[in-house]
Amino acid sequence: MRGIEVLKVARELNKSFFTIADLEKITGLPRRSLYVTLKRWGDKGLIERVGQGIYLPPMTDVSLENVAAQLYIPNYLSFESALARYGILNLVPYTLTFATPRKTRRFSLRNQGVEFRQIAPGLFFGYEMKTGINIATPEKAFLDQVYFHCRGKASLDFDELNLKGLSPQIAKEYAERFPVYVQKRLGEILTA
Repeated sequence: MRGIEVLKVARELNKSFFTIADLEKITGLPRRSLYVTLKRWGDKGLIERVGQGIYLPPMTDVSLENVAAQLYIPNYLSFESALARYGILNLVPYTLTFATPRKTRRFSLRNQGVEFRQIAPGLFFGYEMKTGINIATPEKAFLDQVYFHCRGKASLDFDELNLKGLSPQIAKEYAERFPVYVQKRLGEILTA
């Protein structure tokens, strides 16, 4: 199957990205031959490799957040990434950070880090669908960050935070589902 024919079939499938397994089915090529073919197509600009085993058709207008969100389901954008999006964190994080009840995993897409941080299944709540991906509410993203900070797995620089965009009432309601040490730390932060 020629590159142009594969792209036509791929576009008809209406997927934002393709894995090696997807392309193996579309082309009918054995995996070893497929890798060589993909390298050639990439050199010709027929396909873009955005990460290990992840390819996009050329001229695809899809955000890395949307591609990343489909890599490791279920998940929602949270932590530093959501806090920066809401203007609560004044810095722009280099790594896209998602919460997931699955094991922690890290990927690289277009040379940008993507991290899926494992949270307890009981803490997998407090998100809504926006722009095609699940995103934590500001209060939930903040509590996720506090939770990981209390466990020594993330930093929390109060000089870079603007907490005025958070609802203390919603944060306290959400905190009731977190361990006591997170509730205590939230209380200290809100009274400071």
